[in-house]
Amino acid sequence: MDQPGRVAKAFLRQAADFVWPPRSLVSRERGAGKGPLTPAEFTRIRFLDSAVCDRCGAPHSVDMGEGTVCAACIARPPRWQRARAAFVYDADSRRLVLDLKRSGRRDGLETFATWMARSGAALLEEADVIVPVPLHYVRLASRGFNQSAWLATAVGRQSGTPVLVDALKRTRRTPTQGGLSARARRRNVAGAFAVRKSAAARVSGKRVLLVDDVLTTGATLAACVRALKQAGARQVDVLVLARVVREIDVTI
Repeated sequence: MDQPGRVAKAFLRQAADFVWPPRSLVSRERGAGKGPLTPAEFTRIRFLDSAVCDRCGAPHSVDMGEGTVCAACIARPPRWQRARAAFVYDADSRRLVLDLKRSGRRDGLETFATWMARSGAALLEEADVIVPVPLHYVRLASRGFNQSAWLATAVGRQSGTPVLVDALKRTRRTPTQGGLSARARRRNVAGAFAVRKSAAARVSGKRVLLVDDVLTTGATLAACVRALKQAGARQVDVLVLARVVREIDVTI
């Protein structure tokens, strides 16, 4: 975009913010701050930009250097190569995720994509394509949207990385993962994903960045990684908006 175009776009954005002040992604109040979060809300979000496990993205208590792997990943390495999250999923960030996931609130997408691109910058530099975690077609029809596809598209738009929205499919409808143990989650999604034949050639030999909204135990992501590797993906990294952090963290 040329300079006059950028100036005009910035002016229109400022005018829109004046007429319709941004609504806080946490309090939902308009005009609470110049951005999507007030300064107080922003400071309560636990961003994961550094000092994380190189394999699962869980935060380290101290910065032990680039490429450090946590004890859980050493004991049982995850299926993916590396994982990163924008922030920790906790009481202060829960509304950001649930308003997107359950209510389909889209006004935070560009902000979320910026945060994800920052935490996953190294992964995006190597990625050939971005692939979102899919919903079963019945659930997609009833809900009307796939928040993971929204996030993947927004990250792809900012980074310039191609997005294969329909590369993965759910081969069967699985019960919700909520309330299940890590082992039950793995059983629930085992064999539930596959790469579409129409996308196989665009996945084979590629470095894939798999995108989802939340990493809890990693069961769904691991099942997707397995399907992508079976289709010939050269490498699969994971980028999520938020991740659950436990005192003893096991992600698979």
